[in-house]
Amino acid sequence: MPRILSIDYGQKRTGIAVTDELQLIASGLTTIPSATAIAFLKEYFAKENVEAVLIGEPKQMNGQPSESASVIKGFVTHFTNHFPDMKVIRMDERFTSKMAFQTMIASGLNKKQRQNKALIDEIAATILLQDYLTSKRF
Repeated sequence: MPRILSIDYGQKRTGIAVTDELQLIASGLTTIPSATAIAFLKEYFAKENVEAVLIGEPKQMNGQPSESASVIKGFVTHFTNHFPDMKVIRMDERFTSKMAFQTMIASGLNKKQRQNKALIDEIAATILLQDYLTSKRF
């Protein structure tokens, strides 16, 4: 079974997570500079069988698009131009960064480790993907 990949796209960094081949568990893959996202994905798709890409959709508390929504929309357009046959799934990503930070605290990481924004982005992509997998089952 092909994998599903999750992208937590940001202006500077992009967190990436991926499912196992049975699409049961989401795991953090890496965090990359956002400027290299398309090149990284081309290389990854050449090595791994991926059926869909989940890209977070940032929203405010009232459900309206957040300030970063236009940046991410631009990335989605860029992505679909490079990978026109790849299925793109958009999902509300509210609270994923806060949940990632709380996960780091619960895991016992010290303050210096919790300041690693790249790790927060990777964990946020993992949370987004695991939420998607859970919603798919129910």
